[in-house]
Amino acid sequence: MNIAEAKKVLETALLCTHEPLSINDLKKLYVDPESEESSDINAEMIRQMLDELRTEWADKGVEVVSLSTGWRFQSRKEMKVYLERLNPEKPPRYTRATLETLAIIAYRQPVTRGDIEDIRGVAV
Repeated sequence: MNIAEAKKVLETALLCTHEPLSINDLKKLYVDPESEESSDINAEMIRQMLDELRTEWADKGVEVVSLSTGWRFQSRKEMKVYLERLNPEKPPRYTRATLETLAIIAYRQPVTRGDIEDIRGVAV
């Protein structure tokens, strides 16, 4: 496998994973599953490819970052404002019964479940 192909595999793995990948995890990408022999891609080459990816993605909305648990792609901080528009955080909606129960707990602590049932007049 040549370096360009190896870098493409690395980039794809980082884009498609949900968890950060350590260097050891990334080395597994280059092990032949049939013979279990590792290719000539070593940890130093992986670090070099990661640095190249970091440079290539420097002017885009996502970046390659190194975390304590490994490497991953993530959106840049300045994109947060725009991404929040996709999934705005909505305040939680509580039912009247839930609010009533919470009010009883807040005003009458310590309170048991039986006390709450007696005060509300219903079984919880």
